Amino acid sequence: MKSAKTKASSVPLTLAILTVCGLAAAASAQSMRDVEAVAKERGLTNADLIAAAKTYLPSGKKDEYLMFASGGHAGQVFVVGIPSMRLLRSIAVFTPEPWQGWGYGVGDKIIAEGFPKGKSNLWGDTHHPALSETKGDYDGQFLFINDKINARVAVIDLRDWETKQIVKNPLTLSDHGGTFVTPDTEYVIEGGQYALPWGAAFAPIADYKEKYKGSVTLWKFDRARGRIDKEQSFAIELPLYWHDLADAGKGASDGFIFLNSLNSEKATGGIQDKQPPFEAGASRNPTDFLHIIDWRKAEALFKAGKTVQIEGFPVITLETAVAEGLLHITPEPRSPHGVDVTPKGEFVVVAGKLDPHVTVFSIEKIKRAIAAKNFSGKDDYGVPILDFDSVVEKRVELGLGPLHTQFGPDGYAYTSLYLDSAVARWTLGGSYGSGTPEPDWTVVQKTPVHYNVGHLAAAEGDTVSPDGKYLVSLNKWAVDRFVQTGPLLPQNLQLLDISSKGTNMPVIYDMAMGVGEPHYAQIIKADKINAWATYPEVGWDPHQQNINPSAPKPKGERVERGADGTVDIYMTAIRSHFNPEHVYLKQGEKVRWHITNTERAVDATHGFAVPVYNITASLEPGESVTIEFVADTAGTFPFYCTEFCSALHLEMMGYLMVEPK
Repeated sequence: MKSAKTKASSVPLTLAILTVCGLAAAASAQSMRDVEAVAKERGLTNADLIAAAKTYLPSGKKDEYLMFASGGHAGQVFVVGIPSMRLLRSIAVFTPEPWQGWGYGVGDKIIAEGFPKGKSNLWGDTHHPALSETKGDYDGQFLFINDKINARVAVIDLRDWETKQIVKNPLTLSDHGGTFVTPDTEYVIEGGQYALPWGAAFAPIADYKEKYKGSVTLWKFDRARGRIDKEQSFAIELPLYWHDLADAGKGASDGFIFLNSLNSEKATGGIQDKQPPFEAGASRNPTDFLHIIDWRKAEALFKAGKTVQIEGFPVITLETAVAEGLLHITPEPRSPHGVDVTPKGEFVVVAGKLDPHVTVFSIEKIKRAIAAKNFSGKDDYGVPILDFDSVVEKRVELGLGPLHTQFGPDGYAYTSLYLDSAVARWTLGGSYGSGTPEPDWTVVQKTPVHYNVGHLAAAEGDTVSPDGKYLVSLNKWAVDRFVQTGPLLPQNLQLLDISSKGTNMPVIYDMAMGVGEPHYAQIIKADKINAWATYPEVGWDPHQQNINPSAPKPKGERVERGADGTVDIYMTAIRSHFNPEHVYLKQGEKVRWHITNTERAVDATHGFAVPVYNITASLEPGESVTIEFVADTAGTFPFYCTEFCSALHLEMMGYLMVEPK
């Protein structure tokens, strides 16, 4: 009887997997038995096989979506295919990365642009990637990423997936609330997190209330140049609360920035002196403050010259911001994390880590309260406080530790519950009410995740047009999910299928991420990215995104010594040789080594590496780079191609000979 029962249950199991794969009609009895045998041997359930069918991509098939995730303290950006959950690429940003030749002779000047106080800083803590938008929808052209530890913002061009610019905020350090873009990518928003004196100057903690400042910076983005225009950028001084996440309004709320904060208590810590630690002192008040900023009004003030220069940067002072009516605050759940604008811009959803509810603010009510000056008072800095009851639409109880919310196209919202280790699906109200079979503002489903989820990323889930097929839960803990990798465990990214309405929202894939902490991510349809397969022309300078007129060309290879003592080496690389292969230098000479990969075939990448001198470069087809160094060490140094490029790859080498003084 036991055997018969097993066989009976295995047939629907096999049919389930074959049906999902679209093969049921053609499946032979043999193939069904094969699947049954594998499932039985591995102890797989019906749900396991369906999940595998939904995520498996045969060789040559490509993912429907791409997820751009922060790399945390790796300092990079990771790109994951969905639904396969394959790690497709890392993008080097703040941290030198030898595979891409980033920071070892190539990209050094870009990294150095962002050094804090002129000190070499060769790592970053990336947190919030943001794809460029047109009319509130991802356009697939650029990606921005912040560095929390040093308040830096980087620009990545998605034609070649390379970092083009890093800017350092001169006012502050630690920018958790960056980078978020306005609906047409007019500005990249960077909210400073921990209060600091301007420029991180020294000031004792006793001067906290007088000398420590808060701020939000609006970096002007020049789309034609693909660069942040520092000359057209400005900041707004804010109260010294700790400013966390931000989101830009869209649709009904276009023109506003929403920035949450914590530590309304203005706690200064001091556990070593038996004072309340920050974790207690900064969470005593029942509420904190949501900042509501009219960025178009701020832009007009900046253009009218109503700023002051602080650390060489234009700043709208707090006094001016209040006097001109561009800044208002309203109470929000204490210790908030997420602040997320719904697709049509009608509502702003705020989650507080110490409140089981999400609080939904209405933009129409906010506008009316501002116009009517419906204030419940002012804070210690004179900022008007909008009456809470007059701007709140709804408070929805979801569970313990709500953090971050994403949206679907059908009236559903999805919120991470850190303490519950779950993702909650709930219904929006307003014009979204007819999109779901459940009543407005109702919790529909909670799917357990493993474990302690922070941020979420849904398919285009923070745009004006969410897709609603997939959601990734970016979990902080892995515990028992994978093979023990020593005391340091990977984070666990879990893929949820959210394509069905109602209570069906299963986890269909676990992905270990063992290369840093993906903190936040955005998911875009893959066909929106128009990446180059090769650079447009031979001799392309990726840092200028144009032809380098002095790039080495075939038959133009040479070594030139200038009157100033600088040596220029003009080299080409093609399967399977460099030209020249012998390079002679004298100890102490300054060197500019120009190399062009003259290949035109897709994936015909060459590497270039020189021992002792800490030089490595990756040259994609058509690319030209320049590496500068001083030949300060005498000796004989074999250089070679580091990318396996042909059958004679090992023979693609040469000698650098530096003659002693």
